[in-house]
Amino acid sequence: MRVLLSTTGLRGDVEPVVALAVRLRELGAEVRVCAPPDTEERLAEFAVPVVPVGQSLRAMMRGMSESAEGPEPRSPAEELGEQFDQVPAAAQGCDVVLATGVLSAALGVRSVAEKLGIPYFYAAYCPIYLPSPYYPPPLSRGDGRPPEEAMDDNRALWDFYDEVFAKRYAAPLNDRRAAIGLPPVGNLVEYGFTEQPWMAADPTLAPPRPELGALQTGAWILPDERPLSAELEAFLAAGPPPVYVGFGSTSETAGTVKLAIEAIRAQGHRVVLSRGWADLALPDDGADCFAVGEANLQALFGRVAAVVHHAGGGTTTVAARAGVPQVVLPQITDQPYFAEQVAALGIGVAFEEYGPAPTFDSLSAALAKALSPEIRERAAAVAGSIRTDGTTVAAELLRDAVSRKKPAVSV
Repeated sequence: MRVLLSTTGLRGDVEPVVALAVRLRELGAEVRVCAPPDTEERLAEFAVPVVPVGQSLRAMMRGMSESAEGPEPRSPAEELGEQFDQVPAAAQGCDVVLATGVLSAALGVRSVAEKLGIPYFYAAYCPIYLPSPYYPPPLSRGDGRPPEEAMDDNRALWDFYDEVFAKRYAAPLNDRRAAIGLPPVGNLVEYGFTEQPWMAADPTLAPPRPELGALQTGAWILPDERPLSAELEAFLAAGPPPVYVGFGSTSETAGTVKLAIEAIRAQGHRVVLSRGWADLALPDDGADCFAVGEANLQALFGRVAAVVHHAGGGTTTVAARAGVPQVVLPQITDQPYFAEQVAALGIGVAFEEYGPAPTFDSLSAALAKALSPEIRERAAAVAGSIRTDGTTVAAELLRDAVSRKKPAVSV
């Protein structure tokens, strides 16, 4: 079985694809990945061939930062063109195609699969990305203001999103499709996501919603066997379990990190700080703090007292599986959703996306609550419900689709 996996986005979008690619390889499949160019080193660790498509993840992150200059925004035609121009060579000879990440890229990937007659699937990592009455669409400031009558109606908001998305992408998409002999697409959202998308999120953290029409596989987490560095091991052994602080690939978090470290220290706890993509730094050279770069979070989270983080889906899942209390400060994308789930499950404390900015006092109160016996016990209890078979389920679904010798999603 030859599989093409395609993804776009930040580290949290790429790591699940790495996990699935590794599992597919273990089961005997041949895997190729289309992904942003700065994922090549990560995929090379597992000898997975990668075709660079699109712009750098870090360049994308710089463009999202208000305090740094990123690359010029690309036009819809340029975004789609990357997929139409670069994916076909990677898709040649493949038996099935699976896309994740942003919808605009998925439109091009599915068009390529359709042209080549290859079964196509789409997987989301969080329920908020799929049309439903439960969650509003991922509208941005450039999308304009929805009609007043739609503001409290998620279905109406998704209709508005469909219109905005079609105005932006329908013409360039259908121009490229016509150039390769394909008919125009009407409903772009349904076409990219398919009639039955997959949900690559843990059912405990993302409870199934029937109206999403999604097939839930569980989260795609790569088992991490890397040892912790000798320096980190020495720090962990030198005192009681510290509190981890990390914000992944998010930016503009230095101020929050400084306050969090002050609050943690004030309660007598040590700190492990993850530098992340923002290259965060410790406030001083105190012996009670230790900074790390790339590290095995699965191993580390089992050795800390609590985890303070951004509520990204991957970090939330790893922390929940480790049974460690969480303090989550969501900023963008799926983070508010997973922050709500952490609070609802009683496994941590969540700040609100649009609530007051974190302060020393509010972070201190959140940390004290997260470390309470009630939350510690609840986090340990929930840990046993987090599934570990998501990549296996997804791999078997792909194998079944190929064995049927026909597309599992109508085109």
